[in-house]
Amino acid sequence: MEKLMSFSGLGDAVGARMFTWEGKQLPVLQSADPQSAVLQSAGFSSVSIDSRDVLPGALFVALRGSTLDGHRFVEAAFKAGASGALVALSALDDESLDLSGLCRKWNRVLVGVDDTLKALQKAAAVYLKQFSGLTRVGITGSAGKTSTKEIAAAIIGQEKSVVMNKGNYNSETGLPLSVFNVRSHHEVGIFEAGMNNPGEIADLAKILDPHIALITNIGTAHVGNMGSRDAIAREKKQIFSCFSGNNTAMIPMEDDYKHFLGSDVHGRVVYYGASSLSALGDVKDLGLTGTEMIWDGKAVKFKLPGKFNYANAIAASALAVELSIGADSVQKGIESVKPLFGRGEIFKGRVTLIRDCYNSNPESAEQALDFCDNLEWPGRRIYVIGSMLELGALSEKAHADLGSRLASSCAEMVFLYGEEMKAALSGIGETTTHFFTQDKDELSHEIDKYVKKGDLVLLKGSRGCALESLTEMLLGDADVL
Repeated sequence: MEKLMSFSGLGDAVGARMFTWEGKQLPVLQSADPQSAVLQSAGFSSVSIDSRDVLPGALFVALRGSTLDGHRFVEAAFKAGASGALVALSALDDESLDLSGLCRKWNRVLVGVDDTLKALQKAAAVYLKQFSGLTRVGITGSAGKTSTKEIAAAIIGQEKSVVMNKGNYNSETGLPLSVFNVRSHHEVGIFEAGMNNPGEIADLAKILDPHIALITNIGTAHVGNMGSRDAIAREKKQIFSCFSGNNTAMIPMEDDYKHFLGSDVHGRVVYYGASSLSALGDVKDLGLTGTEMIWDGKAVKFKLPGKFNYANAIAASALAVELSIGADSVQKGIESVKPLFGRGEIFKGRVTLIRDCYNSNPESAEQALDFCDNLEWPGRRIYVIGSMLELGALSEKAHADLGSRLASSCAEMVFLYGEEMKAALSGIGETTTHFFTQDKDELSHEIDKYVKKGDLVLLKGSRGCALESLTEMLLGDADVL
């Protein structure tokens, strides 16, 4: 397989302080050192942080988490064929790990650094800079990052070779791992940047150094870790922090933080939205089957339902226009988009199921309820609502407000699941028939007893609720609409 980087090149990129080769600890090698030729020829062809995913010739990066220490899986990575491992210097001194012994046993390379996560990020940044012909695009925001990225890739990929994060590999580890998928034939790299804590977007911006950076919106996702929407806006704005004057910031014109986001940006600022797209004509909501829009005079069907998904399509189309993608490619790209797991999937079985349970926060829950309430539907509406996680001090009020919103909804029955949903009980009151539980099996049993053929069922909750586990019970064999 193609070698991505030599071990000596990796050492230079990450500021390694020590190599271990054949069990011998060596200082960082210079070109004159006799072992340098060996390390120049030895390298890695992929990167992994999970020993179960290691491919032959990979670099295994040993990360220390809150419950697991990756250094304890170095031998498993070597057994799977890893050619080397990036390890912490402190781990090299840990006799219980005996990393030098493993290095000698398997004849592999260890590269020692102070912090393996920071080293992974530095290596990714250096690797990415090799591709001078690649247009680097960064996408962040409180919601819609993954969908916007996927839609943009579908459109831009009609004309150019595109590389992007797989799924939601947008974290402090996921994004650098995704960067190592770039190859010389790629013309555009579209990478989403997510965050859980302060400082993470700035770190990801240093890796990407994006030519174009797009913010989808400022909401309340992860507000429990950030403290406020103001803090979230400040953090998301860091996607522009590496701008050097020739970069482009794309900001949603309808977001109430647009002026803050667009201020003091060291580059060109583009405010995007439906009214900024001259090719966009009439738009028609098709309910469960999506949206029809006129693009450059031609009717185009976008299969993802709801105004929130339409907003993601507008963001992706604006990015495509910024990259001078032709109208025909925009039309074909939009029509090729299919729903992602847990993001507005529609299934038809004994009930019609809207599976929107990849994540949840006050904004996305409101959007899902508005969508279901406004559908033309002849039967009953049943809403299965799981906890909205990571809201911190705002959690109790947010869930109480959600309860009030459910009380005014069109639901015939509301099922509430998760500890945080206790707070919704005060808001939902007695006006709406509801059932609350923290037990998934009990939830499944009660829903199964209640639903009947022809019902519309919404599954909406945070990832930790795993409401998708109810799918088979609700549908049996079903088709995606």
